[in-house]
Amino acid sequence: MPPNLQKDLCAMTYAIIGSGAIGSAVARQFARSNIDVLIANSRGPESLAGLVAELGPHVTPATVPDAMKADVVILAVPFTTVGDAVQGSAQWNGRIVVDATNAIDFPAFTPKDLGGRPSTAIVAEMVPGARVVKAFNTLPAAVLASEPAQDGGRRVLFVSGNDASASADIARLIERLGFAPITLGELNQGGLLQQFGAPLVAQNMTKHG
Repeated sequence: MPPNLQKDLCAMTYAIIGSGAIGSAVARQFARSNIDVLIANSRGPESLAGLVAELGPHVTPATVPDAMKADVVILAVPFTTVGDAVQGSAQWNGRIVVDATNAIDFPAFTPKDLGGRPSTAIVAEMVPGARVVKAFNTLPAAVLASEPAQDGGRRVLFVSGNDASASADIARLIERLGFAPITLGELNQGGLLQQFGAPLVAQNMTKHG
């Protein structure tokens, strides 16, 4: 059994690849919840000094190779750059990769034609050996960065993946971050509902955009 499968959720290490709007929003939630996380981008740790100074000691800048060694790696880069972002990563060996990307054609801002495949299934092919979970992609960045508790309730984040234990771990992480997780099942079901252009994303983008 891979070592991370034996770890308590609180003992897991976390990293975010990407420091744009979504990556920064997720990092903000880790900082708000006092959970340690590494953050990395293609420009190097020095470029993250301002963000890290703003968010505080629980967010640490790292190189991409170091961040890729975490038990849970959150991909918050453009969908088309995932291959470059994970190139040369260490063996995944059952570690969890969270796909926070949306497959969008720019500048039209329309869903990419993936032939009916879940975008996360394509991401999973780029990280062989990882347990891949779809999450953190259905809220606009400004909403994702804001306080999860609203009007007596909590904002919802959806989770889907083909490995039930990995999905459960990410659902528990989402709880720790203050959101309400809803698990939708496997990628060919829930993953399709979550990806850009599907009802769950379109409704949130319309409501909050």
